Amino acid sequence: MGFHGFSKSNPRIYWIASGIVALVIIVTIMLKKLITVYLDCCKGSKQLSKTKPDEEMKSIRTYALEELKMATKDFKIRIGVGATSYVYLAEFGDGRLGAVKRVMEERGGKTKMFLDEVSVLLRISHPNLVGLMGFCLDKGEQLLLLEYVPNKSLFERMHTYHNQSSVTLSWSNRLNIALDVARALDYLHSVADPPVIHRDVKSSNILLINDDHAKLADFGLCKLGNDVVSATTPTKVKGSLGYVDTYYLNTGLVSPKSDVYSFGVLLLELITGLKSLQGSMTLAEWTEECRKNENVELLIGMLDPKLNGNVDIEQLRVLIDVANSALLENSEARPNMTHIVYRISSCMESHQPIPELPV
Repeated sequence: MGFHGFSKSNPRIYWIASGIVALVIIVTIMLKKLITVYLDCCKGSKQLSKTKPDEEMKSIRTYALEELKMATKDFKIRIGVGATSYVYLAEFGDGRLGAVKRVMEERGGKTKMFLDEVSVLLRISHPNLVGLMGFCLDKGEQLLLLEYVPNKSLFERMHTYHNQSSVTLSWSNRLNIALDVARALDYLHSVADPPVIHRDVKSSNILLINDDHAKLADFGLCKLGNDVVSATTPTKVKGSLGYVDTYYLNTGLVSPKSDVYSFGVLLLELITGLKSLQGSMTLAEWTEECRKNENVELLIGMLDPKLNGNVDIEQLRVLIDVANSALLENSEARPNMTHIVYRISSCMESHQPIPELPV
C-alpha cells in the first residue's frame, strides 16, 4: 500500500506521521547547528577579549600556511627563541601585528605538545596572559599566531647587554610586574576550568607591555591541573634550571605549588637583579642566608645595585617574606597565588614615602 492510500484510509495516523517527520526535521536542524558550533570551537572560533575592554573582539581561527608565511615575510624577522620554537614578527595587510610561534620538530616540538598548547590557550582569557589569535597545522608546520607584546621580555630588559642602556626598572615597576604575573597565575590556578599549571614561569616568558605591566607567555609545557593535582605517579620533570620546584625535581610530582616556587625565584630576580643561576648554585640557594635574616642591612644588601637603594623597606620585607614562603621545600606549606596576590597588592596600597636608607 502506498503512502497516499494509507493517509486517506487513516487520516489520524497521517497527522501523527506528519508530526513525527516535522519533529525529525527540527531535531536534525538543531543537531546540525550544535555540530557546527562544536566544530567551530575545535577550530578555534572562540571569542576572547583583548586587554582593553573597549577594543574590538578578536576571533581565533585557523590560518593557511601561506597566510602566515606572507605575514612573516617567510619567517624573516625573529623576535624570540623558545626551547622548541622560534618566534617571528607578523604584519597583516590591515596593519595588525602578531607574533608567530613556529614549533620545530628538530628542536623537540611534538605535535601532541602543540595541540595541548592550542587546547589550553582556547580555554583561557586574562589581561595578563598572552592571547591566542589563531593557529596553523599544515604541511608539517606547527604555528601559533599570538598577541604581539612590543617591549620584549623581562629577562631581556634586566639581563641582556643590548638593553643596558634602557632606563632601569624602578622598584615600583618591579612591584607592578610581580603583581601582574601573580594575577595571571592566580587566574590559571583558581579560575581556569580545569586549572592550568604553567610549569615554565621565568623572566624570559614574561613579556612587557610597558615598564609597569606584563603578560605571562608560553604554554608549551603546561599541564591541566585536574590531570595531575592528585597524581601519585611521578612525571617527567619539565621547566628551566634555577626556576624548577625542588619538590617537583626530587619527586616528579607537579602541582600548582610548583608554579608558586618558580614565582618565588622570579621575585628574587626582581629584587636582586640577578639571573636564576649563579654559577653552580640557584638564585634561591645563593640568597638563602641573606633572605632568611631579619637584619635590614642584609636585606638591603640583596638589592639590585641599579636601584640605588630607592625602595620601600616595608615592601621589600613583604616581597622577601613572600619569596621565602614560596620557596619552602614542603610544597603543601607554600601559599597559593590568591594569597600572594593579596600580600603584594596590600603592601602596594599601603605604600609610604621611601625612607632614607642607612649610610
